[in-house]
Amino acid sequence: MTAAEAPTSGGEALSVEFRAATKRYPGADRAAVEELSLEVPAGDICVLVGPSGCGKTTAMRMANRMVEISSGDVLIGDRSVRERSPSQLRREIGYVIQQIGLFPHRTIADNIATVPRLLGWDSEAARKRALELLELIGLEPELGDRFPAQLSGGQQQRVGVARALAANPGVMLMDEPFGAVDPINRERLQNEFLRLQAELGKTILFVTHDIDEAIKMGDRIAILREQSHIAQFDTPERILVNPADDFVADFIGRGASLKRLSLSRVRDVELHQWPTAQEGASTDEIRRVLDASDKSAVLILDEQRRPLRWVTADHLSRASGSSLGTTGLPAEAVVQPNATLSDTLNEMITARYSTAIVVDSSNAYQGIVDIDTINETVRTLRRAERGRLRHEDDEDEAR
Repeated sequence: MTAAEAPTSGGEALSVEFRAATKRYPGADRAAVEELSLEVPAGDICVLVGPSGCGKTTAMRMANRMVEISSGDVLIGDRSVRERSPSQLRREIGYVIQQIGLFPHRTIADNIATVPRLLGWDSEAARKRALELLELIGLEPELGDRFPAQLSGGQQQRVGVARALAANPGVMLMDEPFGAVDPINRERLQNEFLRLQAELGKTILFVTHDIDEAIKMGDRIAILREQSHIAQFDTPERILVNPADDFVADFIGRGASLKRLSLSRVRDVELHQWPTAQEGASTDEIRRVLDASDKSAVLILDEQRRPLRWVTADHLSRASGSSLGTTGLPAEAVVQPNATLSDTLNEMITARYSTAIVVDSSNAYQGIVDIDTINETVRTLRRAERGRLRHEDDEDEAR
Protein backbone atom coordinates (compact mmCIF):
# COMPACT_ATOMS: atom_id res chain seq x y z
CA MET A 1 0.00 0.00 0.00
CA THR A 2 1.40 3.36 -1.01
CA ALA A 3 1.20 6.66 0.85
CA ALA A 4 -1.60 7.77 -1.46
CA GLU A 5 -3.61 4.62 -0.79
CA ALA A 6 -3.12 4.47 2.97
CA PRO A 7 -6.00 5.85 5.02
CA THR A 8 -5.14 8.85 7.15
CA SER A 9 -8.37 9.48 9.05
CA GLY A 10 -10.43 7.39 11.46
CA GLY A 11 -12.07 4.20 10.24
CA GLU A 12 -15.77 3.49 10.72
CA ALA A 13 -16.72 2.71 14.31
CA LEU A 14 -18.26 -0.73 14.76
CA SER A 15 -20.68 -2.03 17.35
CA VAL A 16 -19.59 -4.73 19.81
CA GLU A 17 -21.98 -7.33 21.17
CA PHE A 18 -21.40 -10.11 23.70
CA ARG A 19 -23.92 -12.92 23.30
CA ALA A 20 -23.86 -15.20 26.34
CA ALA A 21 -20.07 -15.17 25.99
CA THR A 22 -18.48 -17.67 28.36
CA LYS A 23 -14.90 -18.60 29.21
CA ARG A 24 -14.14 -21.79 31.10
CA TYR A 25 -10.54 -22.68 31.80
CA PRO A 26 -9.70 -26.41 31.90
CA GLY A 27 -9.85 -27.79 35.43
CA ALA A 28 -11.54 -24.70 36.89
CA ASP A 29 -14.55 -25.20 39.18
CA ARG A 30 -16.50 -22.44 37.50
CA ALA A 31 -16.39 -20.17 34.51
CA ALA A 32 -14.16 -17.08 34.59
CA VAL A 33 -16.82 -15.29 32.51
CA GLU A 34 -20.31 -16.76 32.49
CA GLU A 35 -22.84 -15.92 29.78
CA LEU A 36 -21.96 -12.24 29.49
CA SER A 37 -24.47 -10.41 27.28
CA LEU A 38 -24.26 -6.72 26.49
CA GLU A 39 -24.21 -4.48 23.44
CA VAL A 40 -22.02 -1.44 22.84
CA PRO A 41 -23.27 0.93 20.12
CA ALA A 42 -20.78 2.11 17.54
CA GLY A 43 -18.83 5.15 18.71
CA ASP A 44 -19.42 4.66 22.44
CA ILE A 45 -16.93 4.10 25.24
CA CYS A 46 -18.09 1.17 27.36
CA VAL A 47 -16.24 0.78 30.64
CA LEU A 48 -16.04 -2.64 32.31
CA VAL A 49 -15.49 -2.07 36.01
CA GLY A 50 -15.65 -4.31 39.03
CA PRO A 51 -13.64 -5.85 41.88
CA SER A 52 -10.41 -7.70 41.23
CA GLY A 53 -10.98 -11.17 39.84
CA CYS A 54 -14.45 -10.47 38.41
CA GLY A 55 -13.28 -11.35 34.88
CA LYS A 56 -13.44 -7.90 33.27
CA THR A 57 -10.06 -8.20 31.50
CA THR A 58 -10.83 -11.75 30.43
CA ALA A 59 -14.13 -10.59 28.96
CA MET A 60 -12.50 -7.74 27.04
CA ARG A 61 -9.77 -10.00 25.65
CA MET A 62 -12.41 -12.35 24.25
CA ALA A 63 -13.22 -9.58 21.76
CA ASN A 64 -9.86 -9.97 19.98
CA ARG A 65 -9.48 -13.68 20.79
CA MET A 66 -6.49 -13.20 23.05
CA VAL A 67 -8.78 -15.32 25.24
CA GLU A 68 -10.68 -17.94 23.24
CA ILE A 69 -14.44 -18.15 23.81
CA SER A 70 -15.69 -21.42 25.34
CA SER A 71 -19.31 -20.83 24.36
CA GLY A 72 -21.51 -18.02 23.20
CA ASP A 73 -20.09 -15.40 20.87
CA VAL A 74 -18.74 -11.88 20.47
CA LEU A 75 -19.74 -9.86 17.42
CA ILE A 76 -17.77 -6.95 16.00
CA GLY A 77 -19.95 -4.98 13.59
CA ASP A 78 -22.52 -7.83 13.42
CA ARG A 79 -19.81 -10.31 12.45
CA SER A 80 -18.60 -13.08 14.75
CA VAL A 81 -15.00 -12.84 15.88
CA ARG A 82 -14.81 -16.57 15.20
CA GLU A 83 -15.01 -15.88 11.45
CA ARG A 84 -11.52 -14.33 11.42
CA SER A 85 -8.19 -15.72 12.48
CA PRO A 86 -6.82 -14.32 15.75
CA SER A 87 -3.93 -12.62 13.95
CA GLN A 88 -6.21 -10.94 11.43
CA LEU A 89 -8.64 -9.88 14.14
CA ARG A 90 -5.90 -8.30 16.26
CA ARG A 91 -4.71 -6.22 13.34
CA GLU A 92 -8.24 -4.85 12.96
CA ILE A 93 -8.72 -3.97 16.65
CA GLY A 94 -6.60 -1.40 18.50
CA TYR A 95 -5.18 -2.58 21.84
CA VAL A 96 -3.74 -0.45 24.64
CA ILE A 97 -2.41 -1.95 27.88
CA GLN A 98 -1.19 -0.57 31.17
CA GLN A 99 2.38 -1.74 30.55
CA ILE A 100 2.34 0.05 27.15
CA GLY A 101 4.50 -2.68 25.55
CA LEU A 102 6.60 -0.55 23.18
CA PHE A 103 9.49 -2.30 21.44
CA PRO A 104 12.59 -0.82 23.12
CA HIS A 105 14.88 -1.37 20.12
CA ARG A 106 12.56 0.40 17.65
CA THR A 107 12.08 4.14 17.24
CA ILE A 108 8.81 5.74 18.27
CA ALA A 109 7.76 6.12 14.63
CA ASP A 110 8.53 2.45 13.95
CA ASN A 111 6.57 1.41 17.04
CA ILE A 112 3.51 3.32 15.88
CA ALA A 113 3.86 1.91 12.37
CA THR A 114 3.94 -1.73 13.54
CA VAL A 115 0.41 -2.74 12.51
CA PRO A 116 0.33 -0.74 9.25
CA ARG A 117 3.54 -2.49 8.17
CA LEU A 118 2.01 -5.87 9.04
CA LEU A 119 -0.98 -4.91 6.89
CA GLY A 120 1.29 -4.28 3.93
CA TRP A 121 1.70 -0.51 3.96
CA ASP A 122 4.98 0.63 2.46
CA SER A 123 7.52 2.38 4.68
CA GLU A 124 6.68 5.87 3.41
CA ALA A 125 2.96 5.50 4.11
CA ALA A 126 3.55 3.92 7.50
CA ARG A 127 5.97 6.66 8.61
CA LYS A 128 3.63 9.39 7.37
CA ARG A 129 0.82 7.89 9.43
CA ALA A 130 3.08 7.65 12.50
CA LEU A 131 4.07 11.31 12.30
CA GLU A 132 0.44 12.36 11.81
CA LEU A 133 -0.53 10.45 14.93
CA LEU A 134 2.28 11.97 16.97
CA GLU A 135 0.85 15.37 16.19
CA LEU A 136 -2.67 14.16 16.91
CA ILE A 137 -1.72 12.98 20.41
CA GLY A 138 0.10 16.21 21.17
CA LEU A 139 3.73 15.14 20.73
CA GLU A 140 6.33 16.76 18.49
CA PRO A 141 6.94 14.82 15.24
CA GLU A 142 10.68 15.05 15.99
CA LEU A 143 10.13 12.52 18.78
CA GLY A 144 9.48 9.90 16.10
CA ASP A 145 13.22 9.25 15.77
CA ARG A 146 13.76 8.69 19.49
CA PHE A 147 13.55 5.40 21.36
CA PRO A 148 11.02 4.61 24.11
CA ALA A 149 13.59 4.95 26.90
CA GLN A 150 14.10 8.58 25.87
CA LEU A 151 10.46 9.47 26.59
CA SER A 152 8.65 10.02 29.88
CA GLY A 153 6.08 7.52 31.10
CA GLY A 154 3.22 9.80 30.07
CA GLN A 155 4.70 10.28 26.61
CA GLN A 156 5.16 6.54 26.20
CA GLN A 157 1.53 5.96 27.13
CA ARG A 158 0.45 8.44 24.46
CA VAL A 159 2.57 6.56 21.95
CA GLY A 160 0.80 3.36 22.99
CA VAL A 161 -2.52 5.00 22.15
CA ALA A 162 -1.13 6.24 18.82
CA ARG A 163 0.04 2.74 17.94
CA ALA A 164 -3.44 1.37 18.65
CA LEU A 165 -4.90 4.01 16.32
CA ALA A 166 -2.38 3.54 13.54
CA ALA A 167 -4.43 1.29 11.25
CA ASN A 168 -7.71 3.16 11.86
CA PRO A 169 -9.46 0.40 13.82
CA GLY A 170 -13.22 0.50 14.23
CA VAL A 171 -12.85 -0.86 17.77
CA MET A 172 -10.26 -0.29 20.49
CA LEU A 173 -9.61 -2.32 23.64
CA MET A 174 -8.02 -0.46 26.55
CA ASP A 175 -6.90 -2.44 29.60
CA GLU A 176 -6.16 -0.11 32.55
CA PRO A 177 -4.37 2.15 30.04
CA PHE A 178 -3.53 4.95 32.47
CA GLY A 179 -3.03 2.90 35.61
CA ALA A 180 0.79 2.92 35.56
CA VAL A 181 1.28 6.70 35.45
CA ASP A 182 1.24 9.21 38.30
CA PRO A 183 -2.06 10.92 39.21
CA ILE A 184 -1.24 14.24 37.51
CA ASN A 185 -0.25 12.64 34.22
CA ARG A 186 -3.15 10.21 34.50
CA GLU A 187 -5.62 13.09 34.63
CA ARG A 188 -3.94 14.75 31.65
CA LEU A 189 -3.92 11.54 29.64
CA GLN A 190 -7.60 10.92 30.37
CA ASN A 191 -8.49 14.42 29.21
CA GLU A 192 -6.32 14.12 26.13
CA PHE A 193 -7.88 10.80 25.21
CA LEU A 194 -11.39 12.16 25.62
CA ARG A 195 -10.42 15.03 23.31
CA LEU A 196 -9.23 12.49 20.73
CA GLN A 197 -12.39 10.41 21.13
CA ALA A 198 -14.56 13.46 20.51
CA GLU A 199 -12.70 13.87 17.21
CA LEU A 200 -12.37 10.22 16.16
CA GLY A 201 -15.51 8.55 17.59
CA LYS A 202 -14.11 5.04 18.08
CA THR A 203 -15.96 2.18 19.76
CA ILE A 204 -13.99 1.42 22.91
CA LEU A 205 -14.05 -1.32 25.54
CA PHE A 206 -12.23 0.17 28.52
CA VAL A 207 -11.29 -1.87 31.61
CA THR A 208 -10.61 -0.23 34.96
CA HIS A 209 -11.01 -1.00 38.65
CA ASP A 210 -11.55 2.70 39.44
CA ILE A 211 -15.20 3.80 39.52
CA ASP A 212 -14.19 7.48 39.30
CA GLU A 213 -12.31 6.77 36.07
CA ALA A 214 -15.26 4.76 34.78
CA ILE A 215 -17.66 7.65 35.40
CA LYS A 216 -15.32 10.12 33.75
CA MET A 217 -14.48 8.03 30.68
CA GLY A 218 -17.61 6.02 29.94
CA ASP A 219 -20.67 6.64 27.82
CA ARG A 220 -21.91 3.38 29.34
CA ILE A 221 -20.65 1.46 32.35
CA ALA A 222 -20.98 -2.25 33.05
CA ILE A 223 -20.47 -2.88 36.78
CA LEU A 224 -19.54 -6.55 37.07
CA ARG A 225 -19.81 -9.06 39.88
CA GLU A 226 -17.85 -12.32 40.00
CA GLN A 227 -17.76 -14.26 36.72
CA SER A 228 -18.62 -10.99 34.92
CA HIS A 229 -22.27 -11.16 35.93
CA ILE A 230 -23.69 -7.72 35.24
CA ALA A 231 -24.84 -5.86 38.35
CA GLN A 232 -25.82 -2.81 36.30
CA PHE A 233 -25.24 -1.73 32.71
CA ASP A 234 -26.25 1.85 32.25
CA THR A 235 -25.15 5.44 31.70
CA PRO A 236 -22.98 7.04 34.38
CA GLU A 237 -25.85 9.42 35.21
CA ARG A 238 -28.34 6.66 35.97
CA ILE A 239 -25.82 4.60 37.91
CA LEU A 240 -25.03 7.55 40.17
CA VAL A 241 -28.63 8.59 40.71
CA ASN A 242 -30.28 5.15 40.72
CA PRO A 243 -27.89 2.31 41.62
CA ALA A 244 -29.48 -1.06 40.91
CA ASP A 245 -28.74 -2.61 44.31
CA ASP A 246 -26.55 -2.43 47.40
CA PHE A 247 -23.60 -3.98 45.56
CA VAL A 248 -23.60 -1.13 43.03
CA ALA A 249 -24.18 1.50 45.71
CA ASP A 250 -21.28 0.15 47.78
CA PHE A 251 -19.05 0.01 44.71
CA ILE A 252 -19.83 3.64 43.86
CA GLY A 253 -19.06 4.61 47.45
CA ARG A 254 -19.73 7.91 49.11
CA GLY A 255 -19.67 11.26 47.38
CA ALA A 256 -22.04 10.61 44.48
CA SER A 257 -22.67 14.35 44.18
CA LEU A 258 -18.98 15.01 43.70
CA LYS A 259 -18.72 12.13 41.24
CA ARG A 260 -21.40 13.82 39.13
CA LEU A 261 -18.87 16.54 38.41
CA SER A 262 -17.12 14.04 36.14
CA LEU A 263 -20.22 14.11 33.93
CA SER A 264 -19.86 17.79 33.04
CA ARG A 265 -16.98 19.60 31.39
CA VAL A 266 -15.77 23.15 31.49
CA ARG A 267 -17.13 23.67 27.98
CA ASP A 268 -20.63 22.93 29.32
CA VAL A 269 -20.73 25.83 31.81
CA GLU A 270 -20.82 29.59 31.48
CA LEU A 271 -17.44 31.17 32.08
CA HIS A 272 -16.98 34.30 34.15
CA GLN A 273 -14.51 37.03 33.36
CA TRP A 274 -11.70 38.30 35.55
CA PRO A 275 -9.89 41.65 35.31
CA THR A 276 -6.83 41.25 33.09
CA ALA A 277 -3.90 43.35 31.93
CA GLN A 278 -1.25 42.73 29.31
CA GLU A 279 2.33 42.04 30.25
CA GLY A 280 4.29 45.30 30.06
CA ALA A 281 1.42 47.47 31.26
CA SER A 282 2.45 50.14 33.76
CA THR A 283 1.63 49.85 37.45
CA ASP A 284 -0.76 52.79 37.07
CA GLU A 285 -2.66 51.02 34.29
CA ILE A 286 -2.91 47.82 36.32
CA ARG A 287 -4.01 49.75 39.41
CA ARG A 288 -6.82 51.37 37.43
CA VAL A 289 -8.00 47.94 36.26
CA LEU A 290 -7.89 46.63 39.82
CA ASP A 291 -9.72 49.65 41.31
CA ALA A 292 -12.47 49.36 38.70
CA SER A 293 -13.17 45.70 39.64
CA ASP A 294 -14.49 43.91 42.71
CA LYS A 295 -11.61 41.43 42.66
CA SER A 296 -8.51 41.36 44.80
CA ALA A 297 -6.09 40.67 41.93
CA VAL A 298 -5.49 41.25 38.24
CA LEU A 299 -4.52 38.40 35.89
CA ILE A 300 -1.52 39.31 33.74
CA LEU A 301 -1.52 37.92 30.18
CA ASP A 302 1.30 37.78 27.64
CA GLU A 303 0.99 38.96 24.02
CA GLN A 304 -0.71 35.69 23.04
CA ARG A 305 -3.13 36.12 25.98
CA ARG A 306 -1.57 33.26 27.91
CA PRO A 307 -1.94 33.58 31.70
CA LEU A 308 1.29 34.50 33.47
CA ARG A 309 0.65 35.64 37.05
CA TRP A 310 -1.69 37.26 39.55
CA VAL A 311 -0.97 40.79 40.75
CA THR A 312 -2.52 42.32 43.89
CA ALA A 313 -2.52 45.85 45.31
CA ASP A 314 0.31 44.79 47.61
CA HIS A 315 2.39 43.67 44.63
CA LEU A 316 1.76 47.03 42.95
CA SER A 317 2.88 48.94 46.01
CA ARG A 318 6.13 46.96 46.10
CA ALA A 319 6.86 47.31 42.38
CA SER A 320 9.84 49.49 41.48
CA GLY A 321 8.96 52.60 39.47
CA SER A 322 6.28 52.40 36.80
CA SER A 323 7.16 48.86 35.69
CA LEU A 324 5.73 45.75 37.33
CA GLY A 325 8.58 43.54 36.09
CA THR A 326 8.03 39.95 37.19
CA THR A 327 6.27 40.83 40.43
CA GLY A 328 3.24 38.66 41.27
CA LEU A 329 2.21 35.10 41.92
CA PRO A 330 2.25 32.36 39.25
CA ALA A 331 -1.06 31.69 37.50
CA GLU A 332 -2.30 28.38 38.88
CA ALA A 333 -5.20 26.01 38.22
CA VAL A 334 -5.16 26.31 34.42
CA VAL A 335 -7.60 24.02 32.58
CA GLN A 336 -8.89 23.54 29.04
CA PRO A 337 -12.55 23.28 27.97
CA ASN A 338 -12.47 19.46 27.80
CA ALA A 339 -11.48 19.17 31.49
CA THR A 340 -14.18 17.72 33.74
CA LEU A 341 -15.57 19.86 36.52
CA SER A 342 -14.21 17.26 38.94
CA ASP A 343 -10.68 17.84 37.64
CA THR A 344 -11.32 21.57 37.72
CA LEU A 345 -12.45 21.44 41.34
CA ASN A 346 -9.29 19.54 42.26
CA GLU A 347 -7.25 22.32 40.68
CA MET A 348 -9.28 25.02 42.42
CA ILE A 349 -8.84 23.57 45.90
CA THR A 350 -5.18 24.61 46.01
CA ALA A 351 -5.57 27.79 43.93
CA ARG A 352 -5.10 31.12 45.68
CA TYR A 353 -8.33 32.69 44.47
CA SER A 354 -10.62 29.63 44.43
CA THR A 355 -10.87 29.88 40.66
CA ALA A 356 -9.66 27.90 37.67
CA ILE A 357 -8.31 29.75 34.64
CA VAL A 358 -9.77 28.40 31.39
CA VAL A 359 -7.59 28.50 28.27
CA ASP A 360 -8.08 27.26 24.72
CA SER A 361 -5.89 24.78 22.82
CA SER A 362 -3.33 27.57 22.27
CA ASN A 363 -3.33 28.30 26.02
CA ALA A 364 -5.00 31.67 25.43
CA TYR A 365 -7.18 32.98 28.25
CA GLN A 366 -10.94 32.40 27.84
CA GLY A 367 -12.39 33.07 31.30
CA ILE A 368 -12.62 31.52 34.75
CA VAL A 369 -14.68 28.93 36.61
CA ASP A 370 -15.40 29.62 40.27
CA ILE A 371 -16.81 27.61 43.16
CA ASP A 372 -20.31 29.05 42.71
CA THR A 373 -20.37 27.63 39.17
CA ILE A 374 -19.42 24.20 40.52
CA ASN A 375 -22.11 24.29 43.21
CA GLU A 376 -24.84 25.35 40.78
CA THR A 377 -23.82 22.63 38.30
CA VAL A 378 -24.17 19.93 40.98
CA ARG A 379 -27.64 21.20 41.90
CA THR A 380 -28.69 21.37 38.24
CA LEU A 381 -27.46 17.85 37.50
CA ARG A 382 -29.31 16.47 40.50
CA ARG A 383 -32.58 18.20 39.59
CA ALA A 384 -32.38 17.21 35.92
CA GLU A 385 -31.62 13.56 36.59
CA ARG A 386 -34.34 13.20 39.21
CA GLY A 387 -36.82 14.83 36.84
CA ARG A 388 -35.81 12.47 34.04
CA LEU A 389 -36.17 9.42 36.26
CA ARG A 390 -39.64 10.54 37.41
CA HIS A 391 -40.65 11.02 33.78
CA GLU A 392 -39.45 7.53 32.85
CA ASP A 393 -41.25 6.02 35.83
CA ASP A 394 -44.49 7.77 34.79
CA GLU A 395 -44.10 6.39 31.26
CA ASP A 396 -43.53 2.88 32.64
CA GLU A 397 -46.71 3.13 34.72
CA ALA A 398 -48.66 4.41 31.70
CA ARG A 399 -47.69 1.31 29.76
